[in-house]
Amino acid sequence: MKIAIFGAGAIGGFLGAKLSAAGTDVSLVARGPHLAAMAAHGLRLREHGTETTTHPRVTADAAELGVQDYVVVGLKAHSVPAAVPAMAPLIGPDTAIVMAVNGVPWWYFHGLDGPFRDMRVRSIDADDVQWNVWGPARAIGCVVYPAAEVPEPGVIELIEGDRFTLGEPDGSRSERVIRLSEAFIAAGLKAPVRPRIRDEIWVKLWGNLSFNPISALTHATLEGIVANEGTRGVARAMMLEAQAVAEKLGVKFPIGVDKRIEGAGAVGAHKTSMLQGLVRGRPMEHEALVGAVAELGRIVDLPTPTIDTVLALIRLRAAQ
Repeated sequence: MKIAIFGAGAIGGFLGAKLSAAGTDVSLVARGPHLAAMAAHGLRLREHGTETTTHPRVTADAAELGVQDYVVVGLKAHSVPAAVPAMAPLIGPDTAIVMAVNGVPWWYFHGLDGPFRDMRVRSIDADDVQWNVWGPARAIGCVVYPAAEVPEPGVIELIEGDRFTLGEPDGSRSERVIRLSEAFIAAGLKAPVRPRIRDEIWVKLWGNLSFNPISALTHATLEGIVANEGTRGVARAMMLEAQAVAEKLGVKFPIGVDKRIEGAGAVGAHKTSMLQGLVRGRPMEHEALVGAVAELGRIVDLPTPTIDTVLALIRLRAAQ
């Protein structure tokens, strides 16, 4: 089994380090000082008070790696369409694409029962690049739960979490998703295969669409947002609007909104990925997390006034 991780930042690097330590044939595509540090000194992972170093294959050029069985995309959603041509050497007839990306996935409506079947999410894939070049049949759903950071080039620091939930868009327990799950589990990760992967996508997205933009606008951590009555109320209103949209699409939420909020607060003084991106001067993923949900609201003809308000604010903040 050959796995390439395209985008070896915090999450991609964490996954690559765990797979490499387990002896999996894994390669990382990265760039800049991070790539240089990994090439010179290996990939250092700090977790649970210890540091380990592995030496996966690293490169800036996917053409050096050849066709893979799985390509795990670890980029931010807004960066993926422009990177599709660079991933072409990794893709063979049977290569699966695993989107370890926050937000609504570009393949969301692929094979979905009902009137929305095979619709496109323009906020994520405006020109159908991913849909047309890769094809949605390659996609394996992946919900990423670990929180990690890159404190310095070549170093990944795990904050918490070790679960990557997997699932086929059609809900089947295919051979390819089972094999991938087994590889993740062998690397010491939790990797359940769920028949309703969209339900779990929404449970994660529920928090991301609200806490991420609020944190970027206020510079507050998760626990700070939850502890403040005002920001907690804004987050809750956004989540309830999103829940109505998701349920119109057939999603079933296994937990209530308040339990989900408490779970976010329990993570502690963690800076969301959107806040981290803002502080580092990088483009934020607000379209995949917030814009896409507003778009889905229009598709199912449901109002999302709080989401729309926060989206306008975060778009302006991003433009600054």
